[in-house]
Amino acid sequence: MNGSVFVNFPFIVVAVLLALGFYTIGFKRNLIKVVIGVEILEGAVNMFIVALGYVKGGYAPIYTQAPPEAAGKMVLPTPQALTLTSIVIGVAVTALMLAFAVNIYKHYGTLDVTKIRRLRG
Repeated sequence: MNGSVFVNFPFIVVAVLLALGFYTIGFKRNLIKVVIGVEILEGAVNMFIVALGYVKGGYAPIYTQAPPEAAGKMVLPTPQALTLTSIVIGVAVTALMLAFAVNIYKHYGTLDVTKIRRLRG
């Protein structure tokens, strides 16, 4: 089998997850499903950042444990740090969205977006 398929596989998965996340946000009416769609998008973006930082045969960016031949093959730590930061921010955003969903449910008695729009007031 062609090796280029395996190289592009993470990007194909990212594209599928992005499409699924946008579909969920755009076409689902339940607020919890919309939150799940946002989480799918977050996972796709994190996977994209990690896939961009991947180096075949690369070494972890820990200089104290690196072998001498790792001089030019170190993996950049920036994508990993950005991904960890994104995960922490994503958890906070998810908690905020779920808190809004709980308050909307308490106020309107439903999580359906179309019914909430009709019940303004």
